Amino acid sequence: MNEKKMLTPAEIAETAVDTATKKAGLTTPVQLVLSILAGAFIAFASQGSNMAAFNLLSEAETYGLGKVLAGAIFGTGLMLVILAGGELFTGNTLMMAAVLSKKVRVSTMLKNWIVVFSGNFVGAMLVTLMIVASGQLDSGGGLLGGQTLKIAVHKVNLPFLSAFFLGIMANWLVTLAVWLSYGARDMTGKILAIFFPIWLFITSGFEHSIANMYYVPAGILAKSNPAWAAASGLSADVLDTLTWQNFLFGNLLPVTLGNIVGGAVFVAGAYWFIYLKNKKDPKQDPLSRFINAA
Repeated sequence: MNEKKMLTPAEIAETAVDTATKKAGLTTPVQLVLSILAGAFIAFASQGSNMAAFNLLSEAETYGLGKVLAGAIFGTGLMLVILAGGELFTGNTLMMAAVLSKKVRVSTMLKNWIVVFSGNFVGAMLVTLMIVASGQLDSGGGLLGGQTLKIAVHKVNLPFLSAFFLGIMANWLVTLAVWLSYGARDMTGKILAIFFPIWLFITSGFEHSIANMYYVPAGILAKSNPAWAAASGLSADVLDTLTWQNFLFGNLLPVTLGNIVGGAVFVAGAYWFIYLKNKKDPKQDPLSRFINAA
């Protein structure tokens, strides 16, 4: 008999719970190394999307096309996380399905989130430092550096609620990409499952906390380069808003909270309610216990 090419939605929900349970069982050092790798993968995708589209993003009439091109590149980051192996904070918000199913403790999930979020930051900063030190932002006569600054300034000046809601929508799509990848049985299927939701998320301009661990620090570090600052066309007063404090509390905090809601509530919580909440546990079913005993 041929193996099924994909899982049903209900089977995906069960797989998500099983996957979360395995994630919860990883040792802290393993979680940390996997999360550093994932942060680096997302940073590579962020930089690659900037490189592909910086000249299109700088002009209003080509901005939408620039986002489309950036989105087509960015999905590679999540593909590396899922297929090569990595622990990504935004994807791990799906652990909520296992918590609701009473397979993982809340404290275990929160510990995983803290370790993975921290590791993602380390991995993203590692790539950020190398990109800036390499001089790659000189590309296009310094226009890549200028566009990097403009992206970062835009992000740190978002209103708190705007960043929060953009974070919800971003991780709603990102975790759907992860969710769909659970349903594919081969590498080609997983790549396609990841590609389209991520393409949509980037094209739409939503906010992803781990991607922003590249986008904003890269801008903060680039600000000290006079050529890149001049290429941005931004005034000194505007560039002064690009600080670590504004990044951490004005962008990363609301976006992270939104990402948690998007993944834990709109995907994990919703599908747990639909497919798992009222599913009987065979261990609690007297007839099943009788049959198994026999």
